[in-house]
Amino acid sequence: MITKNISVVTGASGFVGSHLVDYLLEKGDEVHCIVRRSSSLRWLEGKNVVIHDSGLFDFNSLKIILKDIDFLYHVAGVVKAKTEEGYFKGNVETTRNLLDAVLEVAPNIKRVLIVSSLTASGPSKLDFPVDEESIPNPITTYGRSKVAQEELAKKYMDKLPITIVRPPAIYGDRDTEIYLVFKTYKQGLMTLVGFNRKELSIIYVKDLVQGIYLAATSEIAKGETYFISSKEFYNWPQIGKVIKNAMGKGAINLRLPHFLVYIVAAFAQFFSMFSSKPATFNLEKARDFVQEAWTCDTTKAQKDLGFVEKYSLDEGMKATIDWYKKEKWL
Repeated sequence: MITKNISVVTGASGFVGSHLVDYLLEKGDEVHCIVRRSSSLRWLEGKNVVIHDSGLFDFNSLKIILKDIDFLYHVAGVVKAKTEEGYFKGNVETTRNLLDAVLEVAPNIKRVLIVSSLTASGPSKLDFPVDEESIPNPITTYGRSKVAQEELAKKYMDKLPITIVRPPAIYGDRDTEIYLVFKTYKQGLMTLVGFNRKELSIIYVKDLVQGIYLAATSEIAKGETYFISSKEFYNWPQIGKVIKNAMGKGAINLRLPHFLVYIVAAFAQFFSMFSSKPATFNLEKARDFVQEAWTCDTTKAQKDLGFVEKYSLDEGMKATIDWYKKEKWL
């Protein structure tokens, strides 16, 4: 008799988390989803999953949910906050709660998979991508909180089988961030930051969840960190051409000088002071945007995990844009 793996996914109602849930269901896992009571369950409705709306700060509930599980995929995280405390509470303290609970009730767990971010490494240089040996140099509070999350996880690696993955920019259906690029493009504008060449690593969400699964189920990956990303690096004009092919229409390239990007960010950050929600675009995000490169080397993931993208940029963008059109987002 084949027994199912019991897998718990945090952030399961979100963009990456919901796609990971789909992938684990395809693999035959029994999937439990930890969400907040306020979370929309749109991407989980009608699926054979167990929903736990405890959030990540109810330690006693976590112990019940995590008891004797096989895999924990910690995808949840805070990408926008009004204060430094908000980032560290949402990315570091939640991780501490989960690891402490696992130690107590699931010490024989097969794997804890933590989703970090390329922002933990910080930006790279043109033609010189960062790799897993690069010294972290985060340039934002979010990036620093992800480094702190990784450092915390490493303190548990002698007691628990933990693997960390760092994705770059992620696109795909259900996303609401890079979606804004497509939305602006449909309105006839392709916004480019600065006048210098900029390169980035980028990954289609279905390739990312495949890489996450490989990292979680590979014995060699215990105690390791991996970049799960595109093998190739891209510039924004290249991406614009791919979007043009997928959309079936062109757009005007509008280049914004760096100083203007900072001005827009400053205004957005100022007005967010009068809102309960943090600004989507702020001065730290502007600092991200003006960097010449956000690229990472995936050699280690290819070698250790056999990770290879299944979707080309053209295929991933076409599938994403088709989904947005079907859902009437575009």
